[in-house]
Amino acid sequence: MLLEETDVMHMDENKKANKPKPSLEKKKVKERETTRFQANSNYFTISVYAIGVIFVGALIVKLFVSWTETVRTARQIINILMPFIIGGLIAFILNPAAVRVCYLLERFCHLKNEKARKILSIAITYLLVVGVIAVILFGIVPQIIKSTTDLVNYIPTAVNDIYHFVDNLEVYFPDLDMNIVRDAINKALPDVISSIRSFAGNLVPTLYQVSMVVIQWLLNLVIAIIVSVYMLSDKKPLKNSLRAVVLAFVPLKHIQTIMAILREAYKLFSSFIIGKALDSTIIGVLCFVLMTILQLPYAVLISVIVGITNMIPYFGPFIGAVPGTLILLLIAPVKSLIFVALILVLQQFDGLILGPKILGDSTGLKPLWIIIAITIGGSIGGVLGMFLGVPVVAFLRYLANQIIAYRLRVRHLLKDGQEPLA
Repeated sequence: MLLEETDVMHMDENKKANKPKPSLEKKKVKERETTRFQANSNYFTISVYAIGVIFVGALIVKLFVSWTETVRTARQIINILMPFIIGGLIAFILNPAAVRVCYLLERFCHLKNEKARKILSIAITYLLVVGVIAVILFGIVPQIIKSTTDLVNYIPTAVNDIYHFVDNLEVYFPDLDMNIVRDAINKALPDVISSIRSFAGNLVPTLYQVSMVVIQWLLNLVIAIIVSVYMLSDKKPLKNSLRAVVLAFVPLKHIQTIMAILREAYKLFSSFIIGKALDSTIIGVLCFVLMTILQLPYAVLISVIVGITNMIPYFGPFIGAVPGTLILLLIAPVKSLIFVALILVLQQFDGLILGPKILGDSTGLKPLWIIIAITIGGSIGGVLGMFLGVPVVAFLRYLANQIIAYRLRVRHLLKDGQEPLA
């Protein structure tokens, strides 16, 4: 017999009513599971970045609030690390020479053992450097000391010559009032004489202090040489270590960019430092040869000053010309004019012919950037800062160009081959 429709509906309702309902305890467990904190890598990354930003911000505030203490601490750290910095600089400068010697040993001496080539190339490079230093110490330094001693002994004679020169001017030009010049000389002479006496009285303590500084520098130099030897012998492991650090911590999409930046930094510093050292050596030798031909006195002393100061771009030749001009002005004013003309010729030769041949456009800096680099570097690190400021600013300019060029390319505002910064 068939069930009626109403009976079927009543049976369905009874089944629903008899179906077991979830207990209250299970509902509470489910609610706890939905409200429980779940680990999220994105939240963790944001937290790490936030902590890092707070830490860096606090560190920057601390550095600027106690600026004097920061500078003193930085100098102490630099002094501690100075042997390693000097060692790295020595290895950096000597590396091209060691590579060239290693190539010559393989090419002409047919030395196949790589380890033996490396040891011999480093030994030959350092022997050459020691030979150059020995020539400077035993050949040039005694001449510099003798020239300095003669110059100090010549000061009284130079004072009389100045008086005689003023008297001659008064004879030839009676309308000139030379009393002002005499008064200036009479006022300056006591100060000069007292300075000389003070220097002579403090000579022994000064020599002691200088000797202690020299001993400290010699110890640092020995450590630096040892460090440089290890750096030259282990340059491949060091390079691989640096590459491993980049590969480990730099995101994959930025690795090529970072490696290109490191290569550009090496190129800028190596080409500038090595090229400028070679350029300054040639200018110093040319200055000595020309001064000897022109029979100008103190050729060794003045040429060393000119060669060292020529390491400073643009202003170096003129800075080196000032001491030489003053020295020759005390002895023979006419010869000082010849020396000034000689420096002008050397500067033109260096700027137009020698410098472009050796250095080329190693930094790519315009004169304005070089002046800024020299000014800031000189205020921070003196003469060394004036020299190293140029490649540092060149590297910073390169980084700024890369960042600005990337932003302009994203906005489709940069033409191919164009550099944003001048």
